[in-house]
Amino acid sequence: MNGAHALMKTLADAGVEVCFTNPGTSEMHFVAALDAEPRMRAVLALFEGVATGAADGYARMAGKPAATLLHLGCGLGNGLANLHNARKGKVPVLNIVGDHATHHVKHDAQLQSDIETVARNVSPGFVRTSRSTAALCEDAVAALRAARGLPGQVATLILPADVSWGEGGKPCAPPPPPASAAASDETVQAIADALRGGGRTVLLLGGHALREGAMRSAARIAAHAGVQLLAEVFPTRMERGAGLPAVERVAYLAELAGVQLAGAQRLVLVDAKSPVSFFAYPGKPSDLVPEGCTVHTLCSPEQDAAASLAKLERALGAERSEAPVAPARRPDRPRGALTAPKVCKAVGHLLPENAIVIDEAITSGLMLGVMTQGAPRHDLLTLTGGAIGQGLPNAVGAAIACPDRPVLALIGDGSAMYTIQALWTMAREQLHVVAIIFNNASYSVLNVELERVGASAASPKARAQFELNAPVPNFAQLAQGMGVHAVRASTAEDFCQALEYALAQPGPHLIEAMVPESLAGAKRKVLPWLLKSLPSLPPPVARALKRKIAP
Repeated sequence: MNGAHALMKTLADAGVEVCFTNPGTSEMHFVAALDAEPRMRAVLALFEGVATGAADGYARMAGKPAATLLHLGCGLGNGLANLHNARKGKVPVLNIVGDHATHHVKHDAQLQSDIETVARNVSPGFVRTSRSTAALCEDAVAALRAARGLPGQVATLILPADVSWGEGGKPCAPPPPPASAAASDETVQAIADALRGGGRTVLLLGGHALREGAMRSAARIAAHAGVQLLAEVFPTRMERGAGLPAVERVAYLAELAGVQLAGAQRLVLVDAKSPVSFFAYPGKPSDLVPEGCTVHTLCSPEQDAAASLAKLERALGAERSEAPVAPARRPDRPRGALTAPKVCKAVGHLLPENAIVIDEAITSGLMLGVMTQGAPRHDLLTLTGGAIGQGLPNAVGAAIACPDRPVLALIGDGSAMYTIQALWTMAREQLHVVAIIFNNASYSVLNVELERVGASAASPKARAQFELNAPVPNFAQLAQGMGVHAVRASTAEDFCQALEYALAQPGPHLIEAMVPESLAGAKRKVLPWLLKSLPSLPPPVARALKRKIAP
């Protein structure tokens, strides 16, 4: 057995069922080994960023890692943005990166590069170059152990070509499942005592604390102790919809997040990071924790969030508390000229049961949360690391992980162009994905940021860097060219009809929503002044403005 065949058997024995590939010459023996392992599905991506983003989406929904197969350092580099998103989301991914044969490295061939240095950007916890065929599978088991641990992580195994083709490969037994512990008794008791002390307390939920069991415990704690629940700004995976606790997410704009956290005397982190501003802004703080607020950590990402919340619930005697849940409620069917809020309204009106919703709509998705809060239960995946181009690849992976569930991916036009090749993989694999592209012919969020950083006097040359209107991309035609059924919609009636058809028909679909910018003209000019004014406004007025801008 050569190294590649032994590696393939080791991965399949460990439960790795999918490999998202973009191979080259150095990976040919691994590709050949795919034929000998019926338990491993191979999914071709036409760009490495699609392969890595698909592995991320798969793992979020499957709860276990997929593998990627990438070609040398350049291939890994092409996939880096979505591996960054996976790292920030603590998602388990196993990268297998081909390398030149060990005896070839000294010749510094055209594609030679320092792969380990590239990999450490996204795999700080595990990067290893396998040095021998005999040790390859042991290295693979170590990589899987690292990827699957708590928190999940991106593990990168570099596979030289001669290690792959060498004889004497020895499959290894799979690693044991990861173990995790709840918060200590002392920590739970200290936080329970703090909650009994009165004053405004916020429980900030992230990671695995945004799954049903953990959220129900958190909601009972909130009802019993009178605390507020918030979710991190970009959840890796959040279960939501009718019948589940409605947990408001921390706002992307730091000024709006400040309104949500204002007056908090305690902030309790549950598998979440203490909130910080996405970027630095002149004269504004980066740390969003209010002055005088004490930060407590119930559990870290290395611990079991659901078990920790259950312990806190028992310590407070909150098990019998009635926790409010989102009522079943859909918005009305929208009508008239299409806008981004009307697209979100149509999604809420038509969202099917048990859907997977991927939100990379950027400014166009400001109303998505409120419009889908009472829709049938669904999972929400978001842009965890902020590197755009995640949504379409995530949809590929989620659809492969959950073939019986419809997937809706709401994507901004600028984001879509980063990984548009994902449409081809959707068509090739016949995945039931409905991609909704908001075409407002602009990097709208950057126009907003131009105002917020105080560079609003920028010249037409500068502003042109954020516009996509010369020419305006035609996503329907691009999708059709890659084998995906696609239509353009400019009215709410046309959009609803297209969405109903796409949800009813198997295979991939794309709906191009022709919409104006959500924040444009006078709205964009006024926004920075509104945001600056929030700290000086009475709290009820500030909260009302926050709900108006980003509910």
